[in-house]
Amino acid sequence: MGEWSEYFEDFPEENPANYFNGRFDPKGAELFRKQRGEVSAKQATLNKEIADIVRKHRQAKKPE
Repeated sequence: MGEWSEYFEDFPEENPANYFNGRFDPKGAELFRKQRGEVSAKQATLNKEIADIVRKHRQAKKPE
């Protein structure tokens, strides 16, 4: 037997990554993964901005 990727090319319905909302929908699953990746990237940017703001305010409030 070859690689898993070769198997899934021959039998795409066996690949769990091709299911979206419990239905065989490779295009829908791919779109969902793409959108999730975009949201993750935006969330990472927001997390960095929040951390920078918190760090800035912690430095300003340090007692002398």
